[in-house]
Amino acid sequence: MQPPAVPAAVVQTRGLTKRYRGGQLAVDGLDLDVPRGSVFGFLGPNGSGKTTTIRMLLGLIEPSGGSVRLLGEPVPGAVRTVLPRVGALIEGPALYGFLSGRDNLLRFDAADPTADPRTRAARVERALERTGLTAAAGRKARTYSLGMKQRLGLAAALLRPRDLLVLDEPTNGLDPQGMREIRSLVRELAGEGTTVFLSSHLLDEVEQVCTHAAVMSRGRLLVQGPVAELVAGARGRLAVTTPDTADAARVLAEHGVTGLAVAGERVTGDLPAADPPDPAGLNAALVRSGIRVRAFGTERGSLEDAFVALTGEGFDVAT
Repeated sequence: MQPPAVPAAVVQTRGLTKRYRGGQLAVDGLDLDVPRGSVFGFLGPNGSGKTTTIRMLLGLIEPSGGSVRLLGEPVPGAVRTVLPRVGALIEGPALYGFLSGRDNLLRFDAADPTADPRTRAARVERALERTGLTAAAGRKARTYSLGMKQRLGLAAALLRPRDLLVLDEPTNGLDPQGMREIRSLVRELAGEGTTVFLSSHLLDEVEQVCTHAAVMSRGRLLVQGPVAELVAGARGRLAVTTPDTADAARVLAEHGVTGLAVAGERVTGDLPAADPPDPAGLNAALVRSGIRVRAFGTERGSLEDAFVALTGEGFDVAT
């Protein structure tokens, strides 16, 4: 029997809305399209509606309005046939603390009516290996750190091959090495044909691993598309290296540079909104003022720059 075909848009919402009792509007008219085979970053600060959207995508809560299609099927109507093809890690895993990591996975796999019990042990060992938990598999889950619990939840989502993997803040609690390992695993899964929907407030993390992204703010979608296009549309920041930082910042401010910041011998700022911008003119103004310019240029725009340009605010960009 051939597996069901995966549509071009693995996740599609139209006018998706969630209003809670008391009138709080958590998600407002969301039109989202997640391409098949993409690593899709779902971005926004805490409270922007990301987790509420994910819960609606998976049929855990009902929308107040609009529609959801997952793998081409309507949700929540077809949730029972769709969810076996979807792996998910949402708001941290629900684990049995008195069981070992391995026994948690054995229990989760046994709860899947479509899972072949004859190959259960092999699936569990493979999931432990992929998430770096083999050495800790015999320890009780209650002794795991937050990062290890995240890994175990991800291992549970990977027990079976998935057309779609939905991850809500998957690197929460991980150290930098653990974050690199999860990024590598996400790339590996995408290379195998799994579409990965990754919700995060860490812009640098998403920029490193995602092919597409959407930006949410206060429950509304601001923009979506290929990450390369979002970054290309962000205006880069001016960067000047000079021992005369105070004078350089003063001259740049006089010539319309905003958002100035000084760190060591570097002065950075946002170029004036001229089209085209005139960095050469700014450099000449610095030299005329007797400022010793050792390096001058513009830094490539980032997802953070794009987000700030869209919303006028920033959020956690830690790596």
